[in-house]
Amino acid sequence: MKIRVIAQKDNAALAVALRKILIEMGVPKTGTAYEDKELDAMFEAYQSPRSIYYVVENQAQLLGGAGIAPLKEGDPSICELQKMYFLPQARGKGLGKQMIEKCLDFAQSEHFEKCYIETMPNMEAAQKLYLKSGFSYIDHPMGSTGHTLCPVWMIKALQ
Repeated sequence: MKIRVIAQKDNAALAVALRKILIEMGVPKTGTAYEDKELDAMFEAYQSPRSIYYVVENQAQLLGGAGIAPLKEGDPSICELQKMYFLPQARGKGLGKQMIEKCLDFAQSEHFEKCYIETMPNMEAAQKLYLKSGFSYIDHPMGSTGHTLCPVWMIKALQ
């Protein structure tokens, strides 16, 4: 399995994979990443300054990904780890840890001071991974992500 930066040709397959994962996880279709317009144009969404999205690929099949972008309508020193989802065949192989490390390395190279995450209560495996990676829980959302139904918020200092 290979981790690489997203390409424009990945848009359609990635949109299908991400929505499939969100449905599998029982994520509501409104108030979450499911309804984000960028799901159909992930390559374009991550062309902004200080943004990047990585995909996991195995034999030309996209198995998921994760990205970093400035926290929308938030402190410019804070980034957000976004849309980190993997299909079942990519889970349990250490890819989540690798992906977080790659994303946080990028965030540090862009001089972000903190990284924020929003997630769902039932995504317990992801939360365990975030905690192992140095994130801690906070009691309020940050920025204006539009994900009003994501009630779990975490942050990590990068410096």
